[in-house]
Amino acid sequence: MTLDSKDPVEMLFEKLLLDRGIELSDKKQEQFRIYYRELLEWNEKTNLTGITEQSPVYIKHFYDSISLAFFMDFSKISTMADIGSGAGFPSLPLKIIFPELKVTIVDSLNKRILFLKHLTERLQLADVNSVHGRAEDIAHLPEHRDHYDLVTARAVAKLNVLNEFCLPFVRVGGIFAAMKGVDPTEELQECQLSLKELRGEHQHTYSFTLPIEEAERHIIVIKKRVNTPVKYPRKAGIPMKTPLV
Repeated sequence: MTLDSKDPVEMLFEKLLLDRGIELSDKKQEQFRIYYRELLEWNEKTNLTGITEQSPVYIKHFYDSISLAFFMDFSKISTMADIGSGAGFPSLPLKIIFPELKVTIVDSLNKRILFLKHLTERLQLADVNSVHGRAEDIAHLPEHRDHYDLVTARAVAKLNVLNEFCLPFVRVGGIFAAMKGVDPTEELQECQLSLKELRGEHQHTYSFTLPIEEAERHIIVIKKRVNTPVKYPRKAGIPMKTPLV
């Protein structure tokens, strides 16, 4: 496909990423095209997203997912876990951009895992492991605990809960990046106990506005100082019902 014949939304997406120093090859553009088609097709039978129009999907899902790379050096990240990924955000758009990433996706709904496994095959992505289960359970498995360079969660829960879900997966010295829409100032104040208990340290909050949509976004970067105490995370369901506050 020549540049002149490209879809206008795809061309805009390509330009917006180029403005951020990320160049899309034809192969990667095709992968995002397949991603969008598969998302629409599966969404008719499985509720994966309420956003289905092309431009919002490309901006609110694809671009928003890749935004982590605007603020973090992915050349230093080898392993990544995405907790509560849903339809693969942010991990799979990042995997398309950085194919060398080793990605693990954890989600509690098997219908989403089935979609993600199918999508991974369609996109011909290697080193993607989609795991069906609760984060509270998977985090206690030796192969996942204190293991990943980067752990992400996007629109899953409040920080005092997310810290318990996600920090057990992070290796010592690694990063948990919580992707938020609204201003997280209040959540950061409420999560101090969970940070202390889970051995995390708030490093920085990056803020930006999505192009076109003009929606605010915040990325909270938390560094893990030492190994997670063995009692965390607590049993499935307890962190949501009784957050560490």
